[in-house]
Amino acid sequence: MTLSRLEEEALGFVRDLIRIDSINTGDLSTIGDGETRAARFVQASLEEAGIETSFVEPVPGRGSVIARLRGTDPDAGALIVHAHLDVVPVNADAWTHPPFSAEIEDGLLYGRGAVDMKNFAGVILAVARHFARSGIRHRRDLIFAFLADEESGGVWGASWLVDNRPDLFTGATEAISEVGGFSVPLVDDRRAYLFATAEKGVGGLRLIARGEAGHASRPLPSDPVPQLAGAVARIGAHRFPVVRTPALSRFLAVFGEARGVTFTDENLDAELEDLGFVGRVIAAAARNTAAPTVLRAGDKSNIIPGSAEALVDYRALPDGEDDLLAEVERLAGETVEVERLRSMKPVASPVDGPFVEVISAALTAEDPDGVVVPYLLPASTDNKHFARLGVNGYGFVPLRVPDDFDVYGQFHSADECVPVESLYFCARVTAGILATA
Repeated sequence: MTLSRLEEEALGFVRDLIRIDSINTGDLSTIGDGETRAARFVQASLEEAGIETSFVEPVPGRGSVIARLRGTDPDAGALIVHAHLDVVPVNADAWTHPPFSAEIEDGLLYGRGAVDMKNFAGVILAVARHFARSGIRHRRDLIFAFLADEESGGVWGASWLVDNRPDLFTGATEAISEVGGFSVPLVDDRRAYLFATAEKGVGGLRLIARGEAGHASRPLPSDPVPQLAGAVARIGAHRFPVVRTPALSRFLAVFGEARGVTFTDENLDAELEDLGFVGRVIAAAARNTAAPTVLRAGDKSNIIPGSAEALVDYRALPDGEDDLLAEVERLAGETVEVERLRSMKPVASPVDGPFVEVISAALTAEDPDGVVVPYLLPASTDNKHFARLGVNGYGFVPLRVPDDFDVYGQFHSADECVPVESLYFCARVTAGILATA
């Protein structure tokens, strides 16, 4: 197989970026310079190809790079093409390949960020250089954004840029990034490529039960721990109803037609389980969720504490946050306080339109039997921040993978890896999307 320069550079840049340890712990006191080193590497690679860049570093170590390639139609809305340069921490002892060595074995590239998401960062870096070298005349402005701090909510990355440097994204109407584009088995030898058109909102709640501290020999049902335990049990056992958002409806229609299945709300979980790992992703996006995750109370067994608290992580569907919060408060009960913590609103973009058609055309040019299928991402990306600028965000990192390769399962995992052939595929499809978008 003869590789193009684009494909060779894409793989090379992905490996180079993986070798830069850019762990983001979320704690500014432990911040290193990895994200800034990665951003400077990207900046140098872009400028080597004659592309002007803007480097931004709100706090030491949190560096981002933005570059704009001008299109032929100044009236067309610009497209933000973004990837984050930070990665989550690793437990190196759990890896069979060193997490920052970018080793290739049996056709797989191993390393932290191989999927989340230095793969796309390396690919779009190669595509930007390819366009600059080749003089490709794309229609709309392309804003390449290589961002810090996504793994901690984008506070010093996309969120900071939207609040403080919106000029870098002037005219942008759409954005493309993670988490979608990877193939999953559809039927026979056909593949579906998941296309994230919406994202759940994410937030936290603190439940607080109060009472009188006292000796444990005189317990009462109204003590804080029993109050809190009841609230947590009710919330943890609750199943919110299925909501057929536009993304879920389209997914069920495409998969149902291909497989000869009619999906029902009453049995949806079991029906999706038959789809394997992709079904579990969709099931998580079919309803609001609230998950108790942390419990705190007394520190001595013979003392009834004066208070007890729990933390709850919630994920809200578009237009579903108010209903979710009201239901959690009802489940918590009248004697348990519910305090709202930091949250990010759900976002949703159109499931149809010219940009969606461009993505489908670029995909089928490389995989004629492939089909792009919208879905609702149950997690969050930096698209939530760009939504504050009125930008419609999509998740599509095109990866054709073997049917049994669970791309979603690679996120934050030990031995995170991606097929090398998938990176070549990603480079070709992404170049096709950006050239015609």
